Amino acid sequence: MDLKLSGSESVPASKEKVWAFINDPNAVASCLPDVLDVTVHDPHHFDATVKVAVGPVSGKFKFKIALEPQADGDHVVLRIGGGGLGSVVDLVATAEIKPVDASSTSLDWNATAQARGPIATVGGRVLEAQANRVIGTTFANVRTKLTEAA
Repeated sequence: MDLKLSGSESVPASKEKVWAFINDPNAVASCLPDVLDVTVHDPHHFDATVKVAVGPVSGKFKFKIALEPQADGDHVVLRIGGGGLGSVVDLVATAEIKPVDASSTSLDWNATAQARGPIATVGGRVLEAQANRVIGTTFANVRTKLTEAA
């Protein structure tokens, strides 16, 4: 099953603060919902074990995550691959970081995901709703953490 998702989030922080935050594996990992364990390998790679529940499929999934900041300082690519319980999920997300003003930044993002195995049999609407919940929660957590740091 393939999913395509996109959105835009407003973050009350400067572009520089947002850029530094989203390129820090510890910071990004702290924003993911339902994380059970994180192992950071280097400034761009980490593993995460998360609790996943999509319809009747629930349990622990293990993911390898790569943060790939682009040289222009305006884009980052996030690659997530892994799975559990006989299911596999691969996701590639890109985000464009644009200053709105000196203290506000817009994150315009696009993601494509492929799911295989029992998780893919749940159905598009259920899987899409769960993916949107995870992404929405992640961006809300980014916004909260950067607001608290200001």
